[in-house]
Amino acid sequence: MLSFSDVTPGERLVVRYRLSDVRTGEHFSDALGELQEVTEQSVTIQTRTELVRIPREAITHAKRVPPPPARRRPRASRSE
Repeated sequence: MLSFSDVTPGERLVVRYRLSDVRTGEHFSDALGELQEVTEQSVTIQTRTELVRIPREAITHAKRVPPPPARRRPRASRSE
């Protein structure tokens, strides 16, 4: 697993972490985005849609990922 002492804010990461659900038991989620902050208690990732604060004890895996691919230009409409 990635050591959070080796990463700096602004790097792009994917983090897998445990979620606890009283009814269904344990399951997992992923956060993909830009690292915002690392503390002794948590890691904060800015995803495309929200800011996610993850408790460090819930993290099972983490790694750096490359930048997102460039957006493709829309195709020109074809007239018939």
